[in-house]
Amino acid sequence: MEQSRINRINELARASRQRELTAEEKAEQTKLRKEYVAAFKASLVAQLDNTYIIDENGNKTAVRDRKKHGN
Repeated sequence: MEQSRINRINELARASRQRELTAEEKAEQTKLRKEYVAAFKASLVAQLDNTYIIDENGNKTAVRDRKKHGN
């Protein structure tokens, strides 16, 4: 996510503490927050896709999604 969009999220958060946001600002804030959460989740998934567990024998096993594999 672009830094300018994160800055806008922060601006709206500061404004909401000082005054009531307009309906347009609230909608923009909700949209930006959803984008931020989606970007965060994608980043975390990408990091976990490149994470491995090494057992005591030196075997390297990829971390896998428990929901996909039924564990």
